[in-house]
Amino acid sequence: MGRSRRRGSGEATPYDFRRPIQLSREHQRILQLGFDGFARQATTVFTSALRSVCSVSLLKIDQRSYSEYIDSLPPTTYLTLFTTDPMPGRGMLDLPLDAVMSCVDHMLGGPGGSAQPQRPLTEIEGGVIRGLVARLLSEMRYSLAAIVALDPQVTGVEYSPQFAQVAGAADVMVTITLELRIDDRPFGISVCLPFSGLHPHLAAAAAPAPVSNRERAQRAEAAELLQNSFQDVPVDVRAQFRTTRVDPAALSGLQPGDVLRLAHPASAPLDITVDDQIFAHATAGTHGQRLAALIVATAAQRTHQAASTLAPSRGRAFQEDQ
Repeated sequence: MGRSRRRGSGEATPYDFRRPIQLSREHQRILQLGFDGFARQATTVFTSALRSVCSVSLLKIDQRSYSEYIDSLPPTTYLTLFTTDPMPGRGMLDLPLDAVMSCVDHMLGGPGGSAQPQRPLTEIEGGVIRGLVARLLSEMRYSLAAIVALDPQVTGVEYSPQFAQVAGAADVMVTITLELRIDDRPFGISVCLPFSGLHPHLAAAAAPAPVSNRERAQRAEAAELLQNSFQDVPVDVRAQFRTTRVDPAALSGLQPGDVLRLAHPASAPLDITVDDQIFAHATAGTHGQRLAALIVATAAQRTHQAASTLAPSRGRAFQEDQ
């Protein structure tokens, strides 16, 4: 019931059968590791540049068409276009215009308040923010080094997303959504990368590493050592009768020399157990001057024999009924 409640409380995500999901969970996990590192480095970049308490956290990684991503952006924003060599195509880094203005205000010695102008940057303001964006792209290159040797170079800045002609409207893009907090004021920032160029590198990163002959030999040696070690592990084995129920009064009144009748039939074998698990049966006997037990059948063999004996009798009974 608890599992059904958790499923019911989740948010349903619409699925478009005309555009099947191509970004697997394994690829998302690889990207998440890379952009988690980018978020930590971006936190350091913003904090040191603005000299204020800042934090960047990863929210989600999604697959969208280019038109869907453009439509999700505000009409006016600060959109940095950059190359994605060695991948084909270009990527984008979106910073909200009010967040950019607040960053410029902080970097120029201002308070960076919430009331910021909504306009394109001046030449001086643009030069200030370009240095911050360059540091962010440098940290992105470092964070994604395990996936692809990305070399992002800024090719332009757009304030209107509709004018950013980076890909076709139906092209699949990978969008990474992050949250920037400046003095506890949240801003949504995002990174957009071409899926077609990123996919081969994700597939290569997800593929298992090739195993050398030396590693194969070491694994075989370890497996053989493990098998030999388990063959010599001592265990406590018991040969025991079947359980007998005794009245507490009779049990407390037992005296030396009394005979206690057991519920174990004389023709039934003893149970051979390890940790109270029956794995064989045996008959009692002696070996020289010591008590011994002769294994007569395992539990699995006795079950198979009982099933094979019961099957013909059921068949005869069925024939008699017919």
